Amino acid sequence: MSTKINSFVVADPAKCIGCKVCEVACAVAHTNYGVVTAGTMEDPVIPRLYLVKTAEVTMPVQCRHCEDAPCANSCPVGAISQEGNVIIVSEADCVGCKTCMLACPFGAIDLVPKYVKGEEVTQRILKSETEDGLVEKAVAYASKCDLCVTRPDGPACVDNCPEKALEVVKPAALKKERNRDAALSLLESVKKFIG
Repeated sequence: MSTKINSFVVADPAKCIGCKVCEVACAVAHTNYGVVTAGTMEDPVIPRLYLVKTAEVTMPVQCRHCEDAPCANSCPVGAISQEGNVIIVSEADCVGCKTCMLACPFGAIDLVPKYVKGEEVTQRILKSETEDGLVEKAVAYASKCDLCVTRPDGPACVDNCPEKALEVVKPAALKKERNRDAALSLLESVKKFIG
């Protein structure tokens, strides 16, 4: 039985310059209305990937769409599922419990506030305590890369990276290429041995 292995986006830290174009492209790709520039967005820029900058490395961290999907297996309400070869979070079903964040081995999931037409959606009952007293608490949900499944050209981060530091890895194609290379290498070794 052949299993379809999930694709994912990987970054080359040697090429990444930390410009955050990938983050902006991701946020724009996931808006529910037409956006010409990031400056015309009604909602805050909330990407589904997260740029990490340290003294040694700069690169975005993204979901690997794991075959065993610890996030989906840990979700108590079933808000994370597999559609095709992509692991998807249902914003409507997510209760913001953070279990998926704890389960993700890559730290690729974040809890983000929900916005509708530029307005933060708040909860009806729960409040947050601040220096100014109790304020309405935002509705939050798990957010992560979905490989831009609704975008015909694929992941916006890959298309917009000025340094071409991001690429979509398709493990099934990679495996075929490795198998072919191994077979050709073996053939060359046999030819040398025979003579």
